[in-house]
Amino acid sequence: MSLKSIVRELKEMRDGIAPDVLVTPNEPIQQGQWANLPPELLLDIIHRVEESETSWPARAVVVFCGSVCKSWRSITKEIVKTPEQCGRITFPISLKQPGPRDSPIQCFIRRNRETSTYLLYFGLVPSENESNKLLLAAKRIRRATGTDFVISLTADDFSRASNKYVGKLRSNFLGTKFTIFDSQPPNDAAFQPNCRSSRRFNSKQVSPRVPACNYLVSTVSYELNVLRTRGPRRMHCIMNSVPVSAIQEGGNAPTPTSFPQIFDEPLSPSPALKGKGPITDLNSASLSELPVSSQGSVEHLVLKNKAPRWHEQLQCWCLNFKGRVTVASVKNFQLVAAVDPSHNVSAAELDKVILQFGKIGKDIFTMDYRYPLSAFQAFAICLSSFDTKPACE
Repeated sequence: MSLKSIVRELKEMRDGIAPDVLVTPNEPIQQGQWANLPPELLLDIIHRVEESETSWPARAVVVFCGSVCKSWRSITKEIVKTPEQCGRITFPISLKQPGPRDSPIQCFIRRNRETSTYLLYFGLVPSENESNKLLLAAKRIRRATGTDFVISLTADDFSRASNKYVGKLRSNFLGTKFTIFDSQPPNDAAFQPNCRSSRRFNSKQVSPRVPACNYLVSTVSYELNVLRTRGPRRMHCIMNSVPVSAIQEGGNAPTPTSFPQIFDEPLSPSPALKGKGPITDLNSASLSELPVSSQGSVEHLVLKNKAPRWHEQLQCWCLNFKGRVTVASVKNFQLVAAVDPSHNVSAAELDKVILQFGKIGKDIFTMDYRYPLSAFQAFAICLSSFDTKPACE
């Protein structure tokens, strides 16, 4: 049977993309007729598929390979590399892994003002047939003391008790400080936080036992513009989950390999968590109570917005977005590393734009990110630019 025939049959077997990590021990992948292929042949087939289908939507076939049975899944996960290694997004966990070092992954964000939702797609610009690959979705929820952006894997489920929930962004009252929370530790840490299971839901909609935890991974701050001077917003980000050593020669950023598995045994919620109980946030105070081996004395990476230059002819502040931004907006920014010279980080590394965000049309924005940020972290930082900041403009 030819490779094209195998790929065609895989497409017929699966009519949707199966998530790589949302299958729990209670929901095993069924072994089928394809499980009996010799390992050498199976390795060759999946390797050819991975090399031939490099972009979406064709790359969905690679995910189909991991959804056939256990043996296919195991080999597919072995062959498919992280975005840092191959520069491609394949599985949902790729959204939590650092981007490539050499060139950025290019995405765009579509804003819907009526529903207060923000959709992150993979690709340069929106396609005419609306076939772009959806990566993440966020919904803005206003509170009395600030704003929340709940981030999900799908555009129709923003429940924090759902297994589609990946994190959130929370602002203060003035919209000058934002905190990014992840639904899982930034790496495969050995410790288990003291968090309770959320209440039970319909098992057809969400997992009946979803750990209700949020891990602080970053803070985004905007400087107050007291004098009301002209110019772009000034911001800086403290990446609590990324050490400054990640951008040093030979350094590595935390790279999770899977989403948290559902607990094998149900946890009994405390009386305070019955009904609509709050989700536990691991802030800096609670993080200090974790084992020393989990945190250590690690200096966090700090990002700052690249200083623009004033263009006399255009009479505006300008940055070189290399054609990826076409509309002037106070929301546009580029982030670079802000590192002390004592860390011996090369000038070329300090000059690299790690994240850039800008407007290209009505409610359409581009987002390009690279190592050491993940798509989730970059998306959350960009969401902070959408919130109203009267004190910073």
